[in-house]
Amino acid sequence: MAVKIHPSAIVDEGAQIGEGSRVWHFVHVCGGARVGRNVSMGQNVFVGNRVTIGDNCKIQNNVSVYDNVHLEEGVFCGPSMVFTNVYNPRSLIERKSEYRDTLVKKGATLGANCTIVCGVTVGEFAFVGAGAVINKDVPAYALMVGVPARQIGWMSEFGEQLDLPLTGNAETTCAHTGSVYKLEGNKVTKV
Repeated sequence: MAVKIHPSAIVDEGAQIGEGSRVWHFVHVCGGARVGRNVSMGQNVFVGNRVTIGDNCKIQNNVSVYDNVHLEEGVFCGPSMVFTNVYNPRSLIERKSEYRDTLVKKGATLGANCTIVCGVTVGEFAFVGAGAVINKDVPAYALMVGVPARQIGWMSEFGEQLDLPLTGNAETTCAHTGSVYKLEGNKVTKV
């Protein structure tokens, strides 16, 4: 499957974009970017040089994926959500040598207009609600909301809230898939 690139998009020489990916209106992909297969980049997306985007990611309109941001397979970036790469920016002070790595793990969802402050890891299949501000690491399967974000529950891989307390020992089944999830302490795993 060929890569589809809209005529208004700019893909710099050297950029790697995997088969089946779609690059829509007014997207700019820098030459050092590494983009996987079947990735959708909506209107007005920017992808920096030191960026990796895994297979099957969806990056909605108006998202900038700056240097040192790494998205694993199947990450969803909602419309106008924000990544940063400098923790304490100043226009008059050069801080490109201080970029912090941000890792978003497999299957995570980053809701519309949320902000991911640089230097954090968002765990597998975590779900960040619209408008939330993430300023610390997020556990796998965690449901995060608010400013600053706080955990209010757990999410299944299907994208539905699980009937589990925040901490303790418990087990539940996803009503949509039949998958079993186990809570031990403050960590959820799929059995």
